Amino acid sequence: MANILVLDDVLDAANLVKRILERKGHRVTPFTEEEEAILFVDSNEVDLAILDIKLKKMSGVEVLEELKKRSPSIRVIMLTGYPTMETARECLKLGASEYCVKPIDKDELEEKVEHVLKNS
Repeated sequence: MANILVLDDVLDAANLVKRILERKGHRVTPFTEEEEAILFVDSNEVDLAILDIKLKKMSGVEVLEELKKRSPSIRVIMLTGYPTMETARECLKLGASEYCVKPIDKDELEEKVEHVLKNS
């Protein structure tokens, strides 16, 4: 299955995504710090990053840009509790594959992860 990085400023939210996706057989590494997640991509093969848009020091959009510079083939799903068309368009333009709205719907998340991993 896939190696997945999850970055959310709330550890419980990152761990929820981890539990959902580990049941599907994926290896999931949760992060709450942007720098740690970015450095993890430098030294590990990551198939998919799931990034919250609202983080502590950077925005999820900035992390998306940085991850794409370091690993152009990485696939990304953005998470947000504050969806706007402008943010969605910006994320897709920068290379995100999908967009999920919080609170996380287990079925929607599983479906989008499967879709993104299959269509790469």
